[in-house]
Amino acid sequence: MTGLLTEAEGNPVAITNAGAKSDFLFLCEHASRRLPKRLGTLGLSEEALQSHIAWDPGALAVAELLAEKLDGVLIHQRFSRLAYDCNRPPESEAAMPVVSEVYDVPGNGAISAAERQARIDEIYLPFHEAVSTFVVGRKAAGRRPVLVTMHSFTPVYFGKPRTVELGILHDADSRLADRMLAIAAVEIAYDIRRNEPYGPADGVTHSLIEYGLRYGLPNVMIEIRNDLIHDEIGQRGMADYLEGLLAKSVAALSAQ
Repeated sequence: MTGLLTEAEGNPVAITNAGAKSDFLFLCEHASRRLPKRLGTLGLSEEALQSHIAWDPGALAVAELLAEKLDGVLIHQRFSRLAYDCNRPPESEAAMPVVSEVYDVPGNGAISAAERQARIDEIYLPFHEAVSTFVVGRKAAGRRPVLVTMHSFTPVYFGKPRTVELGILHDADSRLADRMLAIAAVEIAYDIRRNEPYGPADGVTHSLIEYGLRYGLPNVMIEIRNDLIHDEIGQRGMADYLEGLLAKSVAALSAQ
């Protein structure tokens, strides 16, 4: 295999509302369960390919609603995290997982160095360059983007139910997360927790580090339990709540 993506498959990165007037920048690294044709099914069943190991169900829909409501830019990945997880650096084993939760991923088990590099070159690097170019351009124009990465998580993991409904995640910079959690504690709507169900120790903050910490941007990662956003009603309800939470939190951050 000399390359990964065909011309017909198009750009691996999608940018929505590029001319947005607000400073919100939404990322959705796990937006799609689509696999490049040359990877086939990676040896997985249709059940596995529809599950959370392939994508973050509902995350893109909520991100799109938030970008519209808050007039922000949205950058998302158009291929499955199983081909390449754009929230992981190339040196991470989780970037092209051989095992994801209870599923083996046979098609990732014995890829050559050239095949691995093709996935980096054709999926990760275009995403990385699109985000970096946008941030650098905004900063050059005297603006400071507010980075919000959008994810969802499964309500049952390794057979264990999760009661947390909404996770507010951060790495070394907790400024925006702190304000969101403080406001959420007063206006209780969901079971909301800091750095759950994942945190920095799980290696999930790559985008926050690469685009938030690196460029000195306010940043946060939002994890939504996917049973809450499995349909349009749930997605709109969550987007309405997060719209208010983000707007109030950014205003509080700017006031200091």
